Amino acid sequence: METLQTERPDEYNQARLVISLNRGKANPINMQMVTELRAAVKTLREDETLQGGILTGQPRYFSAGLDVVELYGYDEATMREFWVQFSALIVELVSLPKPLVAAISGHSPAGGCVLALCCDQRLMAEGPYRIGLNEVPVGIVVPPTIYYLYAAVIGEGKAYHHLLNGSLMLPEEALAEGLVHQVLPAESLMEVAQGRLTHYLGMNPTAWGTSKGLLHKQLLGQLQGDFEDLFGPVLKHWWSPEFRAQLAAMIQKLKK
Repeated sequence: METLQTERPDEYNQARLVISLNRGKANPINMQMVTELRAAVKTLREDETLQGGILTGQPRYFSAGLDVVELYGYDEATMREFWVQFSALIVELVSLPKPLVAAISGHSPAGGCVLALCCDQRLMAEGPYRIGLNEVPVGIVVPPTIYYLYAAVIGEGKAYHHLLNGSLMLPEEALAEGLVHQVLPAESLMEVAQGRLTHYLGMNPTAWGTSKGLLHKQLLGQLQGDFEDLFGPVLKHWWSPEFRAQLAAMIQKLKK
């Protein structure tokens, strides 16, 4: 795989899958990363020798979110397919019957935050990092699926407030809002993440996985709604001349 690395550590009898996002400095999410993440999640789901997993990034960046530079160049069919695939990835992560811990190694705005929200535990490295959903301030229409996911973690009122404000939080702020479960030194992040996974794996796997599915039943129903209802307004706005001009200007700043 070109955008991520997978490892089955020997010290855990190769029964755990560590998925590390590994695409450049900031791990921006493009179609290839979504495809490879879906493949990794499929392996975690279907391989009976794997008990659970950890999703992490690189030092300083978990993921900077969607690769707007690449996505700007997609044609309409490809852009639509991107959202189809990204939406499917969200569903597959949320419905995974095995535990998945997010070890948030650094900045995690927008799409990076979405990936973390899909996990069962979110641990974040301390430092001057930001996490949250900041799509609205940069001009991107938020699909309802993202709100449903956010609300399932921090509550409807907070999700509404933070989405429309485009809040990007420091680790301690994210902890206070319930977005992450623990903030700790970067050098301890993976060790503690493995410990959390060990805790989950000490329970009956059928009871744990079935309970997770039942608790997420309403959320999964929301996430799997009609595509046009959920993403039609997002795509319509994406192709509007006004937003295309705004996005082009933003990309020029990013390239400097």
